[in-house]
Amino acid sequence: MNNLMVNIAFVAFGGAFGATFRYLIGIGMVSLFGKGFPFATLTVNVIGSLIMGCIYQLVQQETISSSPWWPLIGVGFLGALTTFSSFSMDSLLLIQQGELLKAMLNVVLNVMVCLLAAYLGTLLVLKS
Repeated sequence: MNNLMVNIAFVAFGGAFGATFRYLIGIGMVSLFGKGFPFATLTVNVIGSLIMGCIYQLVQQETISSSPWWPLIGVGFLGALTTFSSFSMDSLLLIQQGELLKAMLNVVLNVMVCLLAAYLGTLLVLKS
């Protein structure tokens, strides 16, 4: 099996776990907080941003090799876990429901907290 096919298998395997994890987080967030605010999307985006920062930094400093870790985690797992489309739809629905403050809060939290989480992820694995 060539390298491309191996990487595709890693992406698929990681994606299966990421999608499952996303689904379970969604169930958990709704049971904890209800449906009044899209906590599930925010949670998966923050977790995904933190992990993305970590994996990126680990690959950059050559602590781990890019293959299989980037296709497995960076593309597969995180691609299925995080979701810009859900973030966009959640924000649009809040606007359509007249919940402008919640919509703005959702946008600000997703952007700012995810950027901070990605940055923290890179710091967590920086070589001293």
